[in-house]
Amino acid sequence: MLGLLKKLFTTEDNTKLKETLAAGALLIDVRSPGEFASGHIKGSVNIPVDRLGNQVQVLKKDKPVVVYCRSGARSMAAKVLLEKKGFKNIVDGGSISTVEKLLNTK
Repeated sequence: MLGLLKKLFTTEDNTKLKETLAAGALLIDVRSPGEFASGHIKGSVNIPVDRLGNQVQVLKKDKPVVVYCRSGARSMAAKVLLEKKGFKNIVDGGSISTVEKLLNTK
């Protein structure tokens, strides 16, 4: 809970996120299929956070990954889950709007 509050109320340095996006990271939208259908970042794949644990075998552990959602709570949970599954280069992009802004300022 403290991590979420910190994320909500502090200005975050997005350097790691910018670098990972520039490196051609796989973008994973961890929202529900309905949310994904209503709008998502072009080129992203939809793997809802509640299904992510059963889908990790389709991901490459050596490829950088950025996870995002609506507000940042589910993406934080997705990052933790993927790290527990052995993924090393996972970046929590937070909200879809944060990731979109950074992609549009390249």
